[in-house]
Amino acid sequence: MASTLLLAFALMLIIEGLLPFLAPSLWRDAFRRITQLTDGQIRFFGLTSMLIGLLLLALAT
Repeated sequence: MASTLLLAFALMLIIEGLLPFLAPSLWRDAFRRITQLTDGQIRFFGLTSMLIGLLLLALAT
């Protein structure tokens, strides 16, 4: 299980690093817009991301 978790974490880092590597100015602009959101909007985005992740995980197993 530890190796699977490590692989999942590594894949997450690769995917997260794609946008800053390929388009740093776009990433900076997106990050700037995210910092202007309210706490509730950020929480909603986080909850939605977690639910989609759980759905994909359920479909994959």
